[in-house]
Amino acid sequence: MNRNLTLGIALTAVFIIGALVSLFWTPFDVTKLAISQKMQTPSAIHWFGTDHFGRDIFSMIMVGAQTSIAVALVAVGIGMGFGVPLGLTAAARKGSLLDEVIMRGNDVVFAFPSLLIAILITAIFGPSALNAIIAIGIFNIPVFARLTRGAALSLWTQDYILSARVSGKSAARISVEHILPNVTNLLIVQGTIQFSLGILAEAALSYVGLGAQPPTPSWGRMLADSQTLISLAPHMALFPGFAILLTVLGLNLAGDGLRDMLDPRLRRAGR
Repeated sequence: MNRNLTLGIALTAVFIIGALVSLFWTPFDVTKLAISQKMQTPSAIHWFGTDHFGRDIFSMIMVGAQTSIAVALVAVGIGMGFGVPLGLTAAARKGSLLDEVIMRGNDVVFAFPSLLIAILITAIFGPSALNAIIAIGIFNIPVFARLTRGAALSLWTQDYILSARVSGKSAARISVEHILPNVTNLLIVQGTIQFSLGILAEAALSYVGLGAQPPTPSWGRMLADSQTLISLAPHMALFPGFAILLTVLGLNLAGDGLRDMLDPRLRRAGR
């Protein structure tokens, strides 16, 4: 196992384990206010200090990992669940009206960043973690559709695909039985990348008030709450910021390591 993959998995595992543990235990109750203990610096009792409401920041980061990971994971699932079938269909019907409609539809979605999509959805349904998932998921669909179509097109010219067509297999059956297994590696790598981008997107949406709503802790909203107090309590911004940084770094390293491991052509010397 190469270094990038090992380090990436280790960093990611820390936050996943923290999120799982927080489902049944945290050092302090994140919904309980303790104004008398507000903005305390890191100590043996409060490892990461407390915020402007006296809540334990370490506990909030643990619970906030639940939100970030859940939103990003489900959003990637939405992107794969819709994008992969669309990409396979477009590749199988290359040059047809259906192919053109699918790809032009992807272009339309790409024209609107996830933040703008979230603002539109929020204006209609109100801010929530669910709407953040929908917004990020919609943005992921064309990413996986384009990747799948591009990879599938190169496979449709292979001899074993031609043999399958001659044997009478339908385009749909060929796509599922022969094309999909051969693009799975690419989808796994892209999935890790979109996972990290999903965490960033969730933090950005929460930062502007469009993600998870109080009292649910969120790394992005923790940063937003700290911005006016950064000169008085810099630890309020430092620790959630590092949580976002290390999680995204871990996922990107894992994605890079998976790419090298799954595609021998991309292995670099010395790894």
